[in-house]
Amino acid sequence: MTHIGVTVDGVLRHGDVEPRRLLVHWLREDLGLVGTPIGCDTSNCGACTVLIDGRSAKSCSVLAVQVDGKSVTTIQGLTSDGEWHPVQKAFKECHGLQCGYCTPGMVMASVDLLSENPDPSEEEIRHGLEGNLCRCTGYHNIVKAVATAAAEMRGE
Repeated sequence: MTHIGVTVDGVLRHGDVEPRRLLVHWLREDLGLVGTPIGCDTSNCGACTVLIDGRSAKSCSVLAVQVDGKSVTTIQGLTSDGEWHPVQKAFKECHGLQCGYCTPGMVMASVDLLSENPDPSEEEIRHGLEGNLCRCTGYHNIVKAVATAAAEMRGE
């Protein structure tokens, strides 16, 4: 077992983990943060995307020991004082949710995308989210939601 200390959703969390334990399993099973789903378990779908030090990463392809000393934000940590993040609001308003299984990963990847590019074109949004799959094929409304969130975050 390896002892780790990770700031998860703004709270320093400690744990003893096997070196082979995946981050997604540590978040869900040890910390009870089930907002991050396990999709394909092969890092193809992106449903398990979280932010590690502000950058999106598929938590099924990261070992828990690799985030020791880092900051991890899950979909549950995006809200602030009960207020949804603009990306979460836009997904709801633009019907980007579909069945909802891909939504946490799509939202987290979108937050990272908009932190890098606050005014992305439709093509840049599609390119930025291409590592996340929507099995309902609802990409149009997801792209619309990201563009809407970008505009709101720019104050438009």
